[in-house]
Amino acid sequence: MNPLLLEIPEQFSTERLVIRMPRQGDGKAVYEAITASINDLKPWLPFAQKEQSVEDVEVNIREAHISFLKREDLRLLVFLKETGEFVASSGLHRIDWSVPKFEIGYWIDSRYSGKGYMTEAVKGITDIAFHELNARRVEIRCDEKNRKSRAIPERLGFTLEGVLINDDLSPDTNELRDTCIYAKTV
Repeated sequence: MNPLLLEIPEQFSTERLVIRMPRQGDGKAVYEAITASINDLKPWLPFAQKEQSVEDVEVNIREAHISFLKREDLRLLVFLKETGEFVASSGLHRIDWSVPKFEIGYWIDSRYSGKGYMTEAVKGITDIAFHELNARRVEIRCDEKNRKSRAIPERLGFTLEGVLINDDLSPDTNELRDTCIYAKTV
């Protein structure tokens, strides 16, 4: 089936969170979260290496919305159910609809870190992937040195399938890094 014909939830909830596709106007909240979290994001994420404006982030949000509609990449934004505050970005990436399989990526606004929101969001996204999108494989890849990122798949029962040695360069120092591959399959 053509992925454009798939009914993919544009929004869903977990106990404390609303998780939805990016929408026009989300750029300001995402920009503020990036700005507040830049020191925590820089060691791990390429987008955090260059200074961005609110306009740059809004353009990126609108491109993510289009990619979601085209089923090329399913970025999801995470908000507190109670207040509507933006707390994190995640989504289903590196999609292979023929399997189907997905990779979950994520980052959290540092001001909300340590409260279990990212683990809750990733669990919800994993459930959607398996139950709504018929996933056969969901992966999480992260830098071996990123303990906070590794803790999420470990908490959620993903299997560490392997570590790719000298797989990548750290985005901030270009130091060789190893990549952990966690997965859940059916």
